[in-house]
Amino acid sequence: MKIMHISDLHLGKKLNEFSLIEDQRYILDRILDIADEEDPYAVIIAGDVYDKAVPPAEAVTLFDNFLVELTRREKCVFIISGNHDSAERIAFGGRLMDRAGVYVSRVFDGDISPVRLSDEYGDVCFWLLPFIRPVNVKICPEYKDEQIQSYEDAVKAVISHMGIDTAERNVLVAHQFVTGAQRSDSESFNVGGLDNVGADVFKAFDYTALGHIHKPQDVGTYVRYCGTPLKYSLSEAGQEKSVTVVELHEKGSVDVKTVPLVPLHDLRELKGTYEELMTRDNYAGTAVDDYIYVTLTDDTDVPNVINKLRSVYRNVMDVRYDNSRTRAGQGSIPARSREHRTPVEIFGELFEKMNGKKMTPEQEKIAQDIFEEIGGDI
Repeated sequence: MKIMHISDLHLGKKLNEFSLIEDQRYILDRILDIADEEDPYAVIIAGDVYDKAVPPAEAVTLFDNFLVELTRREKCVFIISGNHDSAERIAFGGRLMDRAGVYVSRVFDGDISPVRLSDEYGDVCFWLLPFIRPVNVKICPEYKDEQIQSYEDAVKAVISHMGIDTAERNVLVAHQFVTGAQRSDSESFNVGGLDNVGADVFKAFDYTALGHIHKPQDVGTYVRYCGTPLKYSLSEAGQEKSVTVVELHEKGSVDVKTVPLVPLHDLRELKGTYEELMTRDNYAGTAVDDYIYVTLTDDTDVPNVINKLRSVYRNVMDVRYDNSRTRAGQGSIPARSREHRTPVEIFGELFEKMNGKKMTPEQEKIAQDIFEEIGGDI
């Protein structure tokens, strides 16, 4: 059985206030082209369908059209909610969509049953596990006797209750952070690695299709993040985005490959003096409409620099300086932005300003527990 694995579409996302909706429309069309070429039996979308829990109307319409095109191609589709999604909104209409071969994760209530598909080797069981926090599991009656303190405890407990028959082929769709995975700046995360889940938790599955981490990578034996279809931060500039294609043969035989995705606009970094970047010979014939982060090496600031650069590079995202002044600490390259910090880090800054001292490790733990209870991802 051939499966196409994608995740983290983040539909409706803005990058430095630039709407990416047309880039996302373009890349979804390319994914449909790959579906036509590879002809998978099923398509997995492993969470973070949208960038916000309440997505803009254009993002919902875009995803609706994408699902319609997949069902027109008679593909089975598996969708789970990620930490950026509203589980309730993703789950809406799921029981009706089952009839069209579109299977959506329910709001987690403690019970997860497989969807069974068949091929010449027998059944393949697909298990849809939406993004969960420890609190989501603790409140379910069937887990009242479990000692659940961490994300790993929660995921391990849920999997142990699934009743998996390891003699069959099993595919898990999940959206969690696996220990050792390489993160990007555009991801939500928890301070201190509290959201870590060990890869061995997934050993009962023939393939684990993960979402959440934006860089394509293997984190265990057939435990894989497919990555985002587009670059969503400067830290992803050097990555090659792709679709993961998995073939399940008889039990124990799995093949995995990637198919590259070429975006409408690339995201890249340019570095040099203002004069070098604005010299026609240096930019002629290049993709000047890419999303570009600029690092200037001029020793003095250039007035109105962003607007000047945009006369050539219309999608300049940000401009930073790297020169003797910034390296000496008299000025600075912009610090890590608020959107990439955890709730505990932001609260810690407020605490320090109000109290004249940093939080103790015990206070950080209390704050972390509170944010966990209220679902405090950024």
